[in-house]
Amino acid sequence: MTHAQAPFGRWDPSPLTEVVARFSEEEAGWWVAGGLAIELAVGRPIRSHGDIDVLLLRQDQLMAQQVLAGWQWWCADPPGSLRPWMPDEVLPLGVHDIWCRPGPDDPWRIQVMLDESCGHEWVSRRDSRVRRPISALGMTSAAGIPFLAPDVQLYYKANAPRPKDEEDFDAALPLLTEQRRRWLADAITKSYGPHPWSKRLEA
Repeated sequence: MTHAQAPFGRWDPSPLTEVVARFSEEEAGWWVAGGLAIELAVGRPIRSHGDIDVLLLRQDQLMAQQVLAGWQWWCADPPGSLRPWMPDEVLPLGVHDIWCRPGPDDPWRIQVMLDESCGHEWVSRRDSRVRRPISALGMTSAAGIPFLAPDVQLYYKANAPRPKDEEDFDAALPLLTEQRRRWLADAITKSYGPHPWSKRLEA
């Protein structure tokens, strides 16, 4: 499902400062995700963004309703439909995207994504063999903004890279440590098989 699809309506992403102000009110972990996570890792703008993504662990999903109280929340039921997310409803496995807007006539402002965990480990929703400690799932910018570690974000982008994903990979690759390159190469191979990014990660 793309953000341009009708009849879901247009996007006008919330500023990063608003997202940080809202989500920082809660104690549960949260991370800026998507292309903005890559920008926070790189430390500079890379490209324009059609949305703004926040990652939560599924166990903390109701935090989104608390942070965005009074908003409309719609969950993306596979394959490719939106339905209202009811107050206090616990979304099941397989539902991992939530679109949020202040009201019915407003554009979509924030996308919340849910990921899995087991004990103290993050578990990829795409492949349960791909894991890491939750404590190492994200990083923090110089301004104190939590964001998804670039190797984890690039792992998701590697599934079917679009031009913007290639742009993000090019920007982040020089900053990846050897350990992060190895982790990403291994995760890509496990989940997707042979991949054009693999040789560049090993170089």
